[in-house]
Order: sequence, then C-alpha cells, then structure tokens
Amino acid sequence: MLPPKALLDTLASTASRLFSGDSPLPRAEVEAQFKALLQSAFGKLDLVSRDEFDSQMVVLARTRARLEALEAKVAELEAKLNPPSAD
Repeated sequence: MLPPKALLDTLASTASRLFSGDSPLPRAEVEAQFKALLQSAFGKLDLVSRDEFDSQMVVLARTRARLEALEAKVAELEAKLNPPSAD
C-alpha cells in the first residue's frame, strides 16, 4: 500500500506537470490524464467498493445478532445448570 503522503506527492507532481509547461493541454486531455492518474493512485490503495462494504456490513450485523442470541442461550443454560442458591 502506498503511504498517503507519497500518494499526495505523486498526485501533486503529476498534476503540476499537466497544468504547466510550454503548451498547455486541452481541457479534455487534462481531465483524461488526471482521471487515469487518480485511478492508478486508487489502485495502489487497499480500497473496497461501496457494494462490497455494504454487503460486509450486512454479514457483520447478522453475525452480531447470532452471537447475541447464542450468548443469551448460554446464559439461560448456565442458569438452569447452576440455579441461584437460597441462603
């Protein structure tokens, strides 16, 4: 994974090359090159899509619910095995 500072430095240097120089590039060409630059930079990061994130959140919520149900069941069984003693 590319460190954030290195990523920003790379983006800044490439952007400055795109916008400066003897012959400025047409707007469409600058946009195309900048988009390619960003896609390349994002490709070096450990990112997931929004869909993948959302599906993992659903799995996590389901797992938490099942874990809570199991914990409640274990507590119920423990209570049956070890009834409170009357002093």
